[in-house]
Amino acid sequence: MSDPSSSVSGALIDAELAAFLATAGVSISVGSRNAGHLPNLTRAVGCRIADDRSRVSVFVVAEQSRELLDDIRANRHVAVVFSEPHSHRTVQLKGGDALIESLAAGDRQIIARYRDAFTAELGALGYSGLFVQTLIDSSAGELVALSFTPNAAFSQTPGPKAGAPLGGA
Repeated sequence: MSDPSSSVSGALIDAELAAFLATAGVSISVGSRNAGHLPNLTRAVGCRIADDRSRVSVFVVAEQSRELLDDIRANRHVAVVFSEPHSHRTVQLKGGDALIESLAAGDRQIIARYRDAFTAELGALGYSGLFVQTLIDSSAGELVALSFTPNAAFSQTPGPKAGAPLGGA
């Protein structure tokens, strides 16, 4: 899943992009692949960016993500797509060193803020709060963090620059 030709440093995730990834009401989808290169996908319920912006952690419900977590244990490759529904702005990050971790102090508050932001984002588009709460319900199981160092980042916003590496590469 990683593309070594699109090397990414923590500096690539500037303050504006970090805010988009972690505090905007974005939809977060997490993808992996198994040994047969078959994809697995799950929805994340929040995101934490390291203070130095070199590592990204996304939160998933373990019971809803078993196959994806098995893939991560086997090959550590992950792709995460962040998409803002009202603008369609979309960013993809890839990593090859993903780890499954327990939640850290403060992560449950990040998840609650994400739920509120995503509910507001979709509410502005006419979706009910109940719909959004059901879509990103994280109350029915153990939450884990998937933490990785982005080694590739791309704009995936529909249009002529879709697929272009971020950072001027």
